[in-house]
Amino acid sequence: MSVMPVTGHLRELRNRLAVSVLALVVTTVVGWLVHNWLLGRITGPACALTNVHGVGQPTRECPNGLLVNTGILSPLTLSFKVAVTAGFVMAAPVWSYQLWAFIAPGLYKRERRYGLGFAAAAVPLFCFGGYLAYVVFPKAVEVLSGFNPVAFSLSLPGDEFLDFFLRMLLVFGLSFELPLLVVLLNFLGILSAAALRRRWQAIIFSVFVFAAVATPTGDPITMTALAVPISLLFLVALAVATFHDRAKARRRAADPDHGLGADEASLVDLTPSPAGAPAPHSPQPVHAAGLAAAQPTATHPDDTA
Repeated sequence: MSVMPVTGHLRELRNRLAVSVLALVVTTVVGWLVHNWLLGRITGPACALTNVHGVGQPTRECPNGLLVNTGILSPLTLSFKVAVTAGFVMAAPVWSYQLWAFIAPGLYKRERRYGLGFAAAAVPLFCFGGYLAYVVFPKAVEVLSGFNPVAFSLSLPGDEFLDFFLRMLLVFGLSFELPLLVVLLNFLGILSAAALRRRWQAIIFSVFVFAAVATPTGDPITMTALAVPISLLFLVALAVATFHDRAKARRRAADPDHGLGADEASLVDLTPSPAGAPAPHSPQPVHAAGLAAAQPTATHPDDTA
């Protein structure tokens, strides 16, 4: 196997980064073309609130006037942020493949198999968490806007509103990766299923505490919507870890040499072979004439021609 020099790795990294950036530029242009449609999908929950009214000019898209832009550059910044975010998501298959293609040659076959499996599971888990955040988002906006006093009008700056939405997407999406991390630690031998079973109640409680702290709203509805699916996914991860540990235990039990120390000899099969049976791995006869005609495989400085 040939070893690539450092300059070769740097050239490969440069090429793969160039492909990723080019894909991001193309998808960002596409995101710019549809950013108005995306903004309508994102801002719908706030504009649909009927119990509060803002200081902004009511429009057909947002009749309660909650959403406003502050500053001369705010409209451009908001539109560009939506386009870049959409482009980053649409370009995910390209840049994730380039990242994988760069690190995969340095992994063993087993590690590559694990990596592909975990990557294949991580993408739908993140997408499901993001979709759940989108479903819960209207209720979160309603809960937060309900704290607005009657004597006050409410305005939601566009960039702040978008940041809040993206933060919810990231929190929900990344939180759904936690059970996958548990499985990964188990497969690497760092965390056993027995330890998880002993502490499952404390882990479930920690999940609810984490959901209460991580959710931007802090209301019980959003917290429960995040904590319950993670708890169910943790139970699935616990089942996967249990099956994996049991399969590993069966393989160890079938190996007679497992658990031997460095100074202990492995078991030797002392069962005699039947009379007349050829010895296993018996050496083939070697002719002296063939050895004399063969080229030497190694030389010594003291050897003479």
